[in-house]
Amino acid sequence: MSNNLPEQNKNNEEVDILILFDYFGKSINRVINFFLNILKGIFSFFIYALKPFVRNFKLIVLIMLVSAILGFIYQRTQDDVYTSQMLVQPYFDSKYQLVTNIKYYNALINERDYGQLTDIFNIDEDEAKKIISFDINSGPENENDKIIQYDQFLKSIDSTRAQNISFEEFVENRSIFSGDVFEIEVFSHKKDIFRSLEEGLNNTFTNTYSVKKREKRDSLIAIERHRITSSIKQVDSLQKVYINLMGDEANSKQGAYTTKDGMTFIQERTKTREYDLLKESMELKKALSELDAQKVEEDVYFDTLSSFQDTGAKYTSIWNMYILIFPLAAFVLLCAAFLIRNLIKFISNYEA
Repeated sequence: MSNNLPEQNKNNEEVDILILFDYFGKSINRVINFFLNILKGIFSFFIYALKPFVRNFKLIVLIMLVSAILGFIYQRTQDDVYTSQMLVQPYFDSKYQLVTNIKYYNALINERDYGQLTDIFNIDEDEAKKIISFDINSGPENENDKIIQYDQFLKSIDSTRAQNISFEEFVENRSIFSGDVFEIEVFSHKKDIFRSLEEGLNNTFTNTYSVKKREKRDSLIAIERHRITSSIKQVDSLQKVYINLMGDEANSKQGAYTTKDGMTFIQERTKTREYDLLKESMELKKALSELDAQKVEEDVYFDTLSSFQDTGAKYTSIWNMYILIFPLAAFVLLCAAFLIRNLIKFISNYEA
């Protein structure tokens, strides 16, 4: 009897192993069947979706061909669109007024208020009707310009906060007002109207805020110039005093202690002090020149870096290629029609 117990336990273990393998085998089969059913469902969906197009292939080709012909005819009847760009660099924060005015011009175009456009740009009403839209974007900039702006931004905020803002985040979250150069782009049906718009655009930079900011800058420059000029006069006066003192020392050696080298302490101190005054005078005059240069460089509300071309370039866009847009729109409408028809059939059969 004791010999049968080990044999019986061995048989039980073999049965348990077989049951375990059978369980794993069935589980694996269920997983495989699950993914196979998904693939079959996807395949059936594509076949079911393609079936209407296969059945109505000739009709679809005919409709798209007719749509392409209609798109070609419509495209030929449309006036050509021309575009030109202008690069400007605003000063005294006049860029805010510029962006606001560009939006205002587009609003006038949308409202067909050509009278205001003729007054602003001093053009004929027929020419105003040819303007399609205005657009403004940040001007061209290289990586160094972005780095400079990033450094200036970090200096303007708390140092603790600056550690959490990376260069990539700064570039990604910049607005149109972050740059110093702006590109103004105009779209029009008339190819030689752009030069006529330039004078009107130039007048958009001036506003009350910019005028006051320029006046404040000029006042500060005047105060700083007066201070530097007064300092230069004082230094020049001291230079004359030391020159006269050096002349007196050259004529009289009394009270001077002469070294073995033949130099006196008084003469050495006088020369050293006179050199310091000369150096200080040169630095003050350099600061005065930089101050004058700043006023000359920013003496206007903007600089035109690149003007409009005499003749605009022909504008082409995928959205203006109606020979492609019309067939694509027709195809989308056909897909929607087939989908709605099949949905209606499914609902009808489901109710039945």
